[in-house]
Amino acid sequence: LVLPSSSLAATPSQGPKGKRYGKTGEVVGVVDGIQQRRLGNSDIIVSEMGLGTQRWVSSDFNAPDEAMCHAFLDRAVLKSGINLIDTAEQYPIPSDGTHPEGLCETVIGNWIKKGQGRRKELVIASKITGGRNVNARNIRRDLEGTLKRLDTDYLDVYNLHWPARYTPQANWGQSLNYDYEMEANSRPPASFEEIAGTMGELIAEGKIRGWGICNDNAFGLEASCGAARALGVPPPINMMNDFSLINR
Repeated sequence: LVLPSSSLAATPSQGPKGKRYGKTGEVVGVVDGIQQRRLGNSDIIVSEMGLGTQRWVSSDFNAPDEAMCHAFLDRAVLKSGINLIDTAEQYPIPSDGTHPEGLCETVIGNWIKKGQGRRKELVIASKITGGRNVNARNIRRDLEGTLKRLDTDYLDVYNLHWPARYTPQANWGQSLNYDYEMEANSRPPASFEEIAGTMGELIAEGKIRGWGICNDNAFGLEASCGAARALGVPPPINMMNDFSLINR
């Protein structure tokens, strides 16, 4: 999860309705040598290090099984200063009939059920499958599936796994050069306003604490923030992307 640059951390951030939480990305503590930072302009505090779960319980021959994944969580969360867990409804990757999509969320949910108070120790970021799957109805429907698998009644951060609209994906081996003809001919299933509005409703309902975007670009970030401002709802609090000095 990418925190805003230090140049944006000079002034206090504002949450919904102008509430000030503190400086964007500020360090609010250190646990077991790991800095804990404010995520975007929210009240969510995350460890600088997190656990990624894409390959957990996957069909890879050497993928960690559920017991090993629980050992990772024991070590990182219960015995160290890590609270951030990144997952997705599409994980594990690769998947198959015996390692279905959504299994990573189930594994995390099973760990949470092992001990009282474990949910409060975690900041869970999950993702809705992107592209044509993204619209108001599916955002709500897929979130309910995620909450059920995680065995929780709220999600800390809900991300778009990739944009609803066309945009090249560097991490999928695509060039970052826009195909303007493809962009002109593509019709995204949901507008920035529909996405931001739905996320704002879910925050107001207590289903999520914040939302963000992944595999996007500067235009997508600015348009998402602009739509949120126009609607008077909280803007995205993170952008999860590859970072490369060569391919930007």
